[in-house]
Order: sequence, then C-alpha cells, then structure tokens
Amino acid sequence: MTANESRVTIHMAASVDGFIARKDGRVDWLETADEFAGGETMDPGSIETFLRSIDCYVMGSRTYETALGFDEKGFGWAYGGKPVFVLTSRKLASKRNTVEFCSGGLAGLVNERLRPKFRSIWFVGGGMLCGECLRLGLADEIRYSVLPVLIGDGISFFERLGRDVSLHLMEVKGYKNGMVALRYEVRK
Repeated sequence: MTANESRVTIHMAASVDGFIARKDGRVDWLETADEFAGGETMDPGSIETFLRSIDCYVMGSRTYETALGFDEKGFGWAYGGKPVFVLTSRKLASKRNTVEFCSGGLAGLVNERLRPKFRSIWFVGGGMLCGECLRLGLADEIRYSVLPVLIGDGISFFERLGRDVSLHLMEVKGYKNGMVALRYEVRK
C-alpha cells in the first residue's frame, strides 16, 4: 500500500459457530471466562497505539444502537473521537457529534467520500453491511476475532454473500482469554 492508498478493513467478533449476535441482537456472550495459558496478553499500550491507527468507523444502525447501549451502561464509547458513519434508512437520534448518519449506496460512500479522506477505514458491523462490503469488492482485509463460545443460533458474520470470496491468511494470534484473532487479506 502506498502512502496515499486507503484500506478498508472488516472487523468482527464472533462465536466459534460464526454468529456476531443472538437473533435478538444481544451480545451478552462476548465476555467469556476461558483461559489459555499459552496465549498473548492484550497490552493496553499496544491496543491504544493500534486504535490510533484507525481513521474512521462504518457500521449499521443496529451496531450503532448496541454501541450506544454499552456506553449508557458505563462501558464507554468504543470509537473514541473518531468519525463514525452509520448506514441507515431509519431516523436515529444522534448522541455524539462524531457520528454521521448516511443512506444510499455503500460503494459511493466508500469510494467517493471515505477513501479520499481516510487512510484506515474500519467496518465494524453488522452482518448485512459487512456482507454488502464484500459483495461490492470494497474490502481489502478481514479481521475476525473468534471467542471461545458456541451460541447455536443468531446473526451470521456475513449475510448472503452470494459468491465465494477468496482470502489469504496474514496472521493468527491466540490470547490468554481464549480469543483467537485471524487476519485475512481479501484476494481481488
């Protein structure tokens, strides 16, 4: 990637059976009690440095509502002061000045508005939005955090892709909490 190129990354946490939320949207299973002695520790300094490298976030309306719920429960706003673009056809209340609601075509948003302005663009949910990002060939990378739990049914990571998407494994990390982080490049 050259200095002027942007990169679109899809990141999602999911259960081992590939669900990002329960059917009703709950993510109560995200906190797990597993322990993997051979795993890495998530160093707060490294996490902070990594998060600073992200320029903006893109999400669907249900993911936005879930993030607001976490914030209201005292867990904080996960996206700091970074711009957040929420794709929705609904009228939602804006609780932060860094959030912009968008409707219309995803390709236009990414290629005409985001890529010229931001170098590191992160899609963080939901399944329909991330699936559309892949269908349109917009994603460069997928980061998939697999949590050590099976929930049996729920909302899939990618909904209705309609085709195979070839990936190249770039990195695998196991963490002390039992999570496995996978990083793939999307083959164009």
